[in-house]
Amino acid sequence: MERIINPNILVNLVSRRVRQLSTGGGGLSRPLIESEKPLGSADTALEEIIQEKIDFEDIKEEND
Repeated sequence: MERIINPNILVNLVSRRVRQLSTGGGGLSRPLIESEKPLGSADTALEEIIQEKIDFEDIKEEND
């Protein structure tokens, strides 16, 4: 919560990353961190956020 204040964004970011890690195949399905002990997908996603390996882009809609 220190890096991503909005809990909804945090949940969505972790959920999407877990999905990427779980699907297998391709560069995005590999963990971006190294760990001495095996981590589950959710723990890996959270650790990637903590270590600033992944982030989100806040997209704002423009009013015409």
